Amino acid sequence: MSLRDPQQYNQRFQDVYARLNERQRLAVDNTEGPVMVIAGPGTGKTQILASRIGKILRDTDFLPHNILCLTYTDAGTVAMRKRLTDFIGPDAYRVNIHTFHSFCNEVIQDNLSLFEKNVLDPISDLEKIQLLKTLIDGFQKDNPLKRYRGDVYFDMRNLANLFSTMKREGWSPAFIKEKVEAYVASLPGREDYIYKRASGRFKKGDLKEEKLAGEKEKMVRLLAAVEQFDIFQQMMHKANRYDFDDMINWVIRAFEQYPNLLADYKERFQYLLVDEYQDTSGTQNKLISLLTGGEEKPNVFVVGDDDQSIYRFQGANIENMAQFAEGFAKDLLTVVLTQNYRSVQQVLDVSMALISNNKGSRLVDQLPGLSKQLVASNEKLQGLDIPPVIRRYNTPRDEMAAITLEVEQLLQTGVQPGKIAIIYKENKYGEELALYFRLKQLPFYSKRSINLFEQPFSRKVIHILRYIASELETPYSGDDLLFEIMHYDFYRVPPIEAARISIEVAEKGYSEKEKTSIRKYLQEWNKTRNPTLFSLAPHEEAMRLGNLLEKWIGDAYNVTLQQLFAQVISEGGILSYVMASPEKIWLMKILQALFDFVKEETRRNPDMNIVSMMETVALMESNKLPIPLVQVSGNEKGVNLLTAHGAKGLEFEYVFMAGTNSHLWEKKKRSASGFTLPDTVFSTEATSTDEQELRRLFYVAMTRAEKYLYISYPEFRQDGKPLEPSMFISEILQSHILPEQKIELPEETLFQFELLQYGKESAPEIEKVDQLFIDTLLSGFVMNVTALNNYLRCPLAFFYQNLVRVPVGRSESTEFGSAVHYALEKLFQKMQNNNSIFPPVEEFIRDFSYSMRRNRECFTREAFERRMEYGRDILTEYYDKYVHTWNTVVSIERNIRNVVVNGVPVKGKIDKLEFNGKEVNVVDYKTGDFEKAKKDLRKFDRPNERNPDGGDYWRQGVFYKILLDNYKQKDWQVVSTEFDFIEPNRQKEYFREKITITAEDTTTVTQQITDTWAKIQNKDFYTGCGKEDCRWCNFVKDNRLQVALHSLVEEEEEE
Repeated sequence: MSLRDPQQYNQRFQDVYARLNERQRLAVDNTEGPVMVIAGPGTGKTQILASRIGKILRDTDFLPHNILCLTYTDAGTVAMRKRLTDFIGPDAYRVNIHTFHSFCNEVIQDNLSLFEKNVLDPISDLEKIQLLKTLIDGFQKDNPLKRYRGDVYFDMRNLANLFSTMKREGWSPAFIKEKVEAYVASLPGREDYIYKRASGRFKKGDLKEEKLAGEKEKMVRLLAAVEQFDIFQQMMHKANRYDFDDMINWVIRAFEQYPNLLADYKERFQYLLVDEYQDTSGTQNKLISLLTGGEEKPNVFVVGDDDQSIYRFQGANIENMAQFAEGFAKDLLTVVLTQNYRSVQQVLDVSMALISNNKGSRLVDQLPGLSKQLVASNEKLQGLDIPPVIRRYNTPRDEMAAITLEVEQLLQTGVQPGKIAIIYKENKYGEELALYFRLKQLPFYSKRSINLFEQPFSRKVIHILRYIASELETPYSGDDLLFEIMHYDFYRVPPIEAARISIEVAEKGYSEKEKTSIRKYLQEWNKTRNPTLFSLAPHEEAMRLGNLLEKWIGDAYNVTLQQLFAQVISEGGILSYVMASPEKIWLMKILQALFDFVKEETRRNPDMNIVSMMETVALMESNKLPIPLVQVSGNEKGVNLLTAHGAKGLEFEYVFMAGTNSHLWEKKKRSASGFTLPDTVFSTEATSTDEQELRRLFYVAMTRAEKYLYISYPEFRQDGKPLEPSMFISEILQSHILPEQKIELPEETLFQFELLQYGKESAPEIEKVDQLFIDTLLSGFVMNVTALNNYLRCPLAFFYQNLVRVPVGRSESTEFGSAVHYALEKLFQKMQNNNSIFPPVEEFIRDFSYSMRRNRECFTREAFERRMEYGRDILTEYYDKYVHTWNTVVSIERNIRNVVVNGVPVKGKIDKLEFNGKEVNVVDYKTGDFEKAKKDLRKFDRPNERNPDGGDYWRQGVFYKILLDNYKQKDWQVVSTEFDFIEPNRQKEYFREKITITAEDTTTVTQQITDTWAKIQNKDFYTGCGKEDCRWCNFVKDNRLQVALHSLVEEEEEE
């Protein structure tokens, strides 16, 4: 991050503000009262959001933390903060920019005592399926959803989707029942249910009785499903589970039940801005209503475009915007942005002609006098006559080959790869097209969601764990897996050696009575004396593998599952293999995702071992439940291969819309949604159909083009069967005469492409992915004291622990410390709620025991019992020693965010603040040996010759003061930091160590923060500390990874 003078930021803002057009400026200048901006594609939506925030900070007395900006995606929050940083500098980190869910999570974390999240765990997909099956098994005989044969769980996923929709939209069973009754009552009067002309025995005006009965039957099924909603919620609660959709409903209920909580957030956020408003759900809109309610003219600013609604629940694309306009009709300023700075006019005209076919479902049909006619306003594009082109190809492969060749030609003429995009409907198309790009060595960039279970690397790791589990269940039963494992590239066993071992085991055997086994063969060779000419020893790598597997099988019941997983990764050569691989970052992402899965499953079931974990994996695979992970290929400077959904918000000089056939668009068979919702659930008369939703998606894809738009489709499948173009192409051609081209590639060209597929794939961008991934991590990185300490101790430690996040099993000491922290937090919370009287020691111990049990997956049985007994003893003594002297004027567990120090974003979590008037002592609890910390590690030392950076505890204490001094939402001053050691020494003595912080301390650590931040942003973390006992330096040396790491540095220098 470059540090600029504040005047430079001010000038930057002035320059941007001066370039705003009249309507944009109207939206930016009207900072008070409700404003709705309808922003068509390319009209500068993000620019006005950032400009409006800048305007508020310039023209009012409010501070950045008084602004709340809600966006639809995580990517949106990153983009918004980046844009805002250009305008206002580091203050952008003080503005509250959130997705709806991250905002709700922050509310919950800051007010844990009001929520159940602390005692519930998120439900897994497998657990949800198991609960739904139990729910279905309990249906009464007269339930319309009850099935006795065939797929008895047919409605399982339909129920899951319905319940999720109800939560997102805030629909109760009573609400749906009321709307169903109104809908059924209205059916006889609807045109669709009345014969418009005589037909057979029916007269004009007769009711279509069969159709009416069929629709009523759908409503009966819907009501039967809705009745199960509360039952399923009770089942989840009984199982101590919640799902993602519950969080926002918790916050809504808390705001409704605790007026003071809502008032606090309304007072804190004086300005509310909402991006992509057309896609907000019912509950998200309810949250906005609560934050803006009770005020005559709330300062709420929403921006969206109903024509680009491609994520919202089907049928409600204009619901929120129409309701917003109606709710604030008296004071609302509506601004329609129609000046498009992205595209040539021909692209806009054709796109608008297409979207105009969505009759009755657009905002222009609801709000009188509204016009959304887009006008090309980019001066650089004026006068260009570049109409969109419709292209036809013989087959899908012809289309892909032709597009690949044309892109290659564009690159040869100097067009930047990042200015080109190929947009398609389904990921499958992009995967095949990417193959062509790889074979032609064309740089590209794509993202797709993959299933971890289907990735070769993750399957290898799972197979190793499965082998350990199978040998624990039935010794010598896993030879099939072991033979495969011997071929894994982590272990370097020559294939001929694996074959020789297998043949020898199969042919020779150990005796007629005893079962042969590769495992037994390898272990008995470890005990053999000397190999002879006729009995060669197994390859040393096979022997090493055998020893490793024996160790892990022996450790399986003596360490936690998390620790076993970490051992397999680190001891088995997998981690060193990953770090030496050109795909190191991608493989590490897979490892981290696998480890997160292990941690989550063991948290849900602390008694889970390797055998039950593999049973869970098998159940997930049989139920087709993935572990999803987003795979990134190439880098953002490459040609973009993306879906129409993924193209939202982007722009390109050249856009190729490929595979625009009807079977991929409007005629693609959608999976049955199961339950039909009545249109009466929406307050607006117009509702959207699937066809209209797809038309909006087609419109979004078209409006990504700046100059050149090519819409293409193949006329035949590869087997010669005919294909038809999308109806959207016909609609376009009905209103505009466009160039149409039939492109046929020469046979020789197609032959060369077919030949390419048998060649070796090239991956010219593979190293670039590393940098892109690290850049992504750094873009969201915020400094905390742990990262600072890690970096100053060893930059390599920071790289592996804070950026790469190498899987490490949660240790019993760490979780013991967490349980102690939790008990102390509860102790002081209860004191605050009980007139400053502390609860009895028994309650203190119960809270400790509860937290220990919640995290039992991190302990072996023996360790758990040992730590429980030890914790009860020391906490009882600790309580007795301090209960009569504790300061009762405190604030506990404070999450401090949105703080900037010298241009560096910082954050931290404070255990306890003790107040003495306006002076504050920061308390940090420590579980560990005080004397060791003070004498051996010298963690309390200020900088000296032996330790020029100072001790970690000293730095932590000063860091907290700096953090809180720069925290604007306070009127008190930090004077000291105290470390409270909960564990006594051998003489049963308890210690507290207070650091009185000087101005020199503050200056020193502030400089450390600034310097370390600059080094991290410059990616200066590839050289270690070199100390003999440094785990990560030794890891790099032992596994010969210096070259792998330095390749990253060389790559940066080349750029």
